[in-house]
Amino acid sequence: MISRALVAGCIVTAGTVAFACSAQAADLPARPMPAPVAPVMYAPPVYNWSGIYVGGNLGGGFASSSWSDAFTGANDNFNKGGFIGGGQIGGNLQFNWLVVGVEGDFDWTGIKAGGTDSAGNAINTNTQWTATATGRIGAAFDRLLVYGKGGVAFADDKSSLNDTFGGSASTNNTRTGWTAGVGLEYAFYQNWSAKLEYDYLGFGSQTLNLPTAAFPTYASSASLNVQEIKAGINYKFGP
Repeated sequence: MISRALVAGCIVTAGTVAFACSAQAADLPARPMPAPVAPVMYAPPVYNWSGIYVGGNLGGGFASSSWSDAFTGANDNFNKGGFIGGGQIGGNLQFNWLVVGVEGDFDWTGIKAGGTDSAGNAINTNTQWTATATGRIGAAFDRLLVYGKGGVAFADDKSSLNDTFGGSASTNNTRTGWTAGVGLEYAFYQNWSAKLEYDYLGFGSQTLNLPTAAFPTYASSASLNVQEIKAGINYKFGP
């Protein structure tokens, strides 16, 4: 049989070992706290320029015209200007930062002026509307789009002649030419964007037949070039 003395000795030894282990654990350095995790910040999505859009515009137009009649030698050069206003419709496709698209616009204009040629005849010219059909290419910087455009241009040009003897004649022509322009567009709220644009419309020279009783062969060669500066707002359909 195990003596009481032996049992007591074992109990004393076990207690001593437990106490020593507890003391050693108390002397160890505390475990470091885990590093705080930074909160996840919400990143708003990059604006997507793809989609069909419609809009309106207002601005000013400036034109230069020159007249020259080969038979009489009468000629004149003058500048004209006025307000413009109308609308546009188009579509874009975006590939990363590259944006390509097409656009058509139509503007009523008040671009008109008058003058007197070297023979004393009064000349009046009025560009009543302009229209363009263009391709667009641009670079997107999130909500800012920088673009260039180019294509075909049209203009309705009404001209009249009042000769020195009281006779008059008029003609109305739809001109066809070319256009090139540049612009900035900014998406300021969801599907709404605002733009500022400059366009040059070149129509070259065209013969205008303006015969009167005193000048039955008056056929002037008249050129027309138009510059337009306009601001507009577009609404894009889709996301």
